[in-house]
Amino acid sequence: MGLHVVGNVCLDTSFRLPRLPRPGETLNALTTIEGLGGKGANQAVAAARSGADVCLWSAIGNDELADRLVRMLQADLDTGQLIRLAYPTDRSTILLDEDGENSIVSAVECARAFNPLSQTDLQARWQAGEILLLQGNLPWDVTVACLHHAKRSGLMTVLNPSPLPERQVSDLTYVDLVIVNQGEALTLTGLADPEQAARMLAEMGAAGVIITLAGEGSLILDAKDAGPLRLRAQKTVVVDTSGAGDCFAGTVAGLLAQGKNLGQAAAVATKAAALAVSRLGTLAAYPTRAEFSEILKISELENT
Repeated sequence: MGLHVVGNVCLDTSFRLPRLPRPGETLNALTTIEGLGGKGANQAVAAARSGADVCLWSAIGNDELADRLVRMLQADLDTGQLIRLAYPTDRSTILLDEDGENSIVSAVECARAFNPLSQTDLQARWQAGEILLLQGNLPWDVTVACLHHAKRSGLMTVLNPSPLPERQVSDLTYVDLVIVNQGEALTLTGLADPEQAARMLAEMGAAGVIITLAGEGSLILDAKDAGPLRLRAQKTVVVDTSGAGDCFAGTVAGLLAQGKNLGQAAAVATKAAALAVSRLGTLAAYPTRAEFSEILKISELENT
């Protein structure tokens, strides 16, 4: 089963600091890391390393930075579905404190100008039974239109709506699985309790819900099951949390595309994200294909 990931590609520049700066304050970084990023790229690479057959649909600029990002992506993905636009290639700046917490600012002109329904042959390429995964960097109207068209075409639709749209979201009937963190769930539903928030997201139309709870693990609500399932987080030393949510979401979608059920996919994704936060960097910290293979073997043994 194929997985189509629609999202952004950008250059991530991470500055590690003793603490996050206060308003108006300047701090010197302890270290700096630069590499491939963007929620679309992050999730597509995580899915591909988990073993999924992935197509990444994204827009990049027509500049030297775009050329560099394409070369980086080619280590994991076919870049034939990327299009070039007359904008600067997207960038993100990530500030990290010594506890691994982060603040992120992104420039997303290419993502904001990207409409895969009119600018690519996405609809001609996808097939019933495949999976479509989107995030929140594209214009919300474009994201919703993609999900609606995919649902009508017989695809499973997965949405990780991060960053959240500024408008109120009340209808998720076009989403088979929504993946959010606890803060995003609170914003979408107004409910701080994860189980109540998950049920509200299901009432909004989502067939399945995963709410990630950082160090507390995650909560899964599947319309086919009677009640929610809680997965405990893996114990690890947290070094850098940037991109952990993308690692989780991409891994879940990638494993669903390989026939795993939702609980199995989330359990492996929990282990993959725990490994990612134990290392510096965003996508560069994700498990390799060999590490994913070991994680899958461990998970299979735990289920026997």
